[in-house]
Amino acid sequence: MLQNIPTHVIAGPLGAGKTSLIRQLMAQRPVNERWAILINEFGQIGLDAALLSTDDQGIAMGEVAGGCLCCVNGAPFQVGLGRLLRKAKPHRLFIEPSGLGHPLQLLEQLRQPPWRGVLAVQPAVMVLDAEQLAAGSALPEAQQNALADAGLLVLNKSQGLDDEKRLWITSQLPRQSLYWTEQGRLPLSELPTQVFAPGETASVDKLVLPSTAGPTAALWINPQEPICSIQDAAEGWSIGWRWHPQQRFERSLLEQLLRDFNWRRAKLVIHSLQGWQSINAVGGQGDLHWQPSEWRRDSRIELIFASAQDQKLLQQAMQACRL
Repeated sequence: MLQNIPTHVIAGPLGAGKTSLIRQLMAQRPVNERWAILINEFGQIGLDAALLSTDDQGIAMGEVAGGCLCCVNGAPFQVGLGRLLRKAKPHRLFIEPSGLGHPLQLLEQLRQPPWRGVLAVQPAVMVLDAEQLAAGSALPEAQQNALADAGLLVLNKSQGLDDEKRLWITSQLPRQSLYWTEQGRLPLSELPTQVFAPGETASVDKLVLPSTAGPTAALWINPQEPICSIQDAAEGWSIGWRWHPQQRFERSLLEQLLRDFNWRRAKLVIHSLQGWQSINAVGGQGDLHWQPSEWRRDSRIELIFASAQDQKLLQQAMQACRL
């Protein structure tokens, strides 16, 4: 019966490199530790779990798709996290909230019942895009509000910045511990930790959770047709597709499609002629880079926009990218 599980929230705005940082940490997992990773995404289809897919038996993943993970007291979150903890019995838990979420509210609520005593919430890690900060881009208000309470600010994508730029960025941030890096590289030893005095404890097995089973993943009635999900909220508009794994895509056609639309974020894990490949990109940040993926369950594509788009037009364009 595990209690007071060290819990690390890896927060930050869209595209800063949260998923990359978690992938780097996963590669450093001690062989005698079991880890659990809970991912929240703004969209409905759940793509970060596919991007992080691994055959490492010591790592269990869960996801809460759709909206903002700051709604910790909602049934989907409680059921999702409770199931993950009971399944994995982890020695350490990582939570990656959506870049459109509210990390400060998330941290406050994770320290309340029913999680108090089950989780030992550590000081948060905030991942920031150093290139965007150097260019004068402002952080979303919810992310800005969380900086002062973070245990570590990770300045990602910092390789091309000179000392003058780094000094200017530092002057704009709270006086917190900083770690400059590239591609989300962070030694496990740099994670901020906190020792808790003996107090209230609780057990994973004794969690009292909502009785709802949560939403059931849709299955394909026709393997030729995708399962499409829309998320429309004040923070943005997203559209996502899940395609049957037998369907394959032409990478060059997908690249052209992405160039034709003004999206804020694009995440793809697809079955292609080159095998299973992935893209994780932020709008307006240069070339698209394909990476090999261990995911095999289905092809997943998600685009986030600032405002609502023509769903029919997007789906027709996506259909035309299949082999």
